[in-house]
Amino acid sequence: MRKNQAMTHSVAMLALDGVVGFDLGVPPQVFGAARDADNKPLYTVTTCGLSGLPVRPERGGFVVVPDNDLAPLATTDTVLVPGVSGGPTMTDGTVAAEVAEALHAARERGARIMSICTGASVLAAAGMLDGRRAASHWAWAKRLGRLYPRVEWDFEVLFVDDGDVLTSAGVAAGVDLCLHVVRRDHGSAVANQAARRCVMPAWRDGGQAQYIERPIPAAHGSGTETTRAWALSRLAEPISLGELAGHARMSVRTFTRRFRDETGMSSQKWLLQQRMAHARLLLESTDLSMEVVARRSGLGSSTALRQHFQHSVGVAPSAYRRAFRHP
Repeated sequence: MRKNQAMTHSVAMLALDGVVGFDLGVPPQVFGAARDADNKPLYTVTTCGLSGLPVRPERGGFVVVPDNDLAPLATTDTVLVPGVSGGPTMTDGTVAAEVAEALHAARERGARIMSICTGASVLAAAGMLDGRRAASHWAWAKRLGRLYPRVEWDFEVLFVDDGDVLTSAGVAAGVDLCLHVVRRDHGSAVANQAARRCVMPAWRDGGQAQYIERPIPAAHGSGTETTRAWALSRLAEPISLGELAGHARMSVRTFTRRFRDETGMSSQKWLLQQRMAHARLLLESTDLSMEVVARRSGLGSSTALRQHFQHSVGVAPSAYRRAFRHP
């Protein structure tokens, strides 16, 4: 990311045959909603394709006419590959040589590379994900795992930020990834404002479980949603499994099962995730000391805060704060 705030960050979307229409529409919406204090756009988004020829999305009865051929990939700050349905990257593990060359050249000169859903298959076919952890839609786990065994696939998470290469799961997870990038580039205030403009949640952690198909009990007002909202308003306090179950008026055993069915994780893992998200927000948007951030997030002490950050984020809280603070 170019740190000069006077310049917009350019994003070039690579539209190939079978492009997923939703994935193609998300980045212009999210990045277009990111504005500076003077309401000036922080990103420009363009579309490119092989020879600039029209491409037909996976469904919808329409065609997409890219703005350009592959030329923008030589100069853009970020290359984004939306999902594809069918095509060689999803059937035989190959990609057009000119696409692979353009992607490699972009990364070698320092461009950020992103994909949404099965767009990761394009990056994998170009050999750009070998030895890397990457995300994609859980429904394609067997096929992608078979076609690209050298990729460290993670089909459980919403997105993976591997520094210069970022990949996401299906459809709405592309929204989360784009907001994450805005957040990484410009901080939580800009990302939250962009989310409000798009009428979407400001943050879902990349490590959150995908909504993988599993039996979900009918709501009927007897789920754990109310208890989760109750817990979120008390993150600074110790909250035991027994207290959660008691608030939900369930036995511990029933609550544990219901909670995992509805969220894909245990209540304690979910609580830690929410506390870490709140700690990140405080680090990004306040000058509170590490001790205060830890207490307000329910993590206890600055030592515990550092340990959890190092384990889940990979950096110290102080380094994380510096990354989100701009002059």
